[in-house]
Amino acid sequence: MEFNQKVLIDIAKKAGHEILGIYNDPQKFEVVDHKADDSPLTLADKASHNVIVKELGHAYPDIPIISEEGKVPEYDIRVNYDYYFLIDPLDGTKEFINRNGQFTVNIAVIHKNKPVLGVVYTPVSDELYFGELDKEAFKTVGTQKKFLKVNNSKNQRIAVRSKSHASPEEESVLEKYNVVDSISVGSSLKFCMVAEGKADIYYRHGPTMEWDTAAGQAVVEAAGGNVYTGTGPDSFTYNKRNLLNGSFLCLGFMDN
Repeated sequence: MEFNQKVLIDIAKKAGHEILGIYNDPQKFEVVDHKADDSPLTLADKASHNVIVKELGHAYPDIPIISEEGKVPEYDIRVNYDYYFLIDPLDGTKEFINRNGQFTVNIAVIHKNKPVLGVVYTPVSDELYFGELDKEAFKTVGTQKKFLKVNNSKNQRIAVRSKSHASPEEESVLEKYNVVDSISVGSSLKFCMVAEGKADIYYRHGPTMEWDTAAGQAVVEAAGGNVYTGTGPDSFTYNKRNLLNGSFLCLGFMDN
């Protein structure tokens, strides 16, 4: 199935514009609720969700949508999905609240339990990452565009680590890959840094949800990287009965 690249990018940017409107409004920015699991929920999460669901519904009325901020269909229904959109309207809500700018809009297309297309947009910096499996991966900043390719580094590797979810379990994993330095960044930008060649490895031990990882995985795999369950070698799959992810390993090189 073909997806219109420009349409999906425009939707992500439109959602990002809604987020910035709230981010830059002190009265709206400070409104924070909490979900049942005690994770934060802002007005921006809701506004972005509404924009994306509305626009995707107009552009692709026959394709189901699963969103972090929507009601997830029962497994007996979604197990039959061939294609569907998996979205995180505001990935990095803690980064949004901390006002460090490292939050994103994530839109992914899942086909047969695998992300095949991803859009990751950072509203504050106007940086957009796009990846479509077996086609291309690129980054745009304003009107500038560059194609993405992982480093395939043999040594002296750099790890990218979570800004809000660092874990000691990473150390033993990173040791075996000759990691000499690390950088911290929030949200799905960690995948994008591997895709861009600014980092070589990203390991996550703590829990995430499928909508947290799908778009970033599509970008990094379109750029030549791989994402594995645990420490490998099994591929990371989607549309599980429970949408909670276990640990995963993202590599910007071949693991021999």
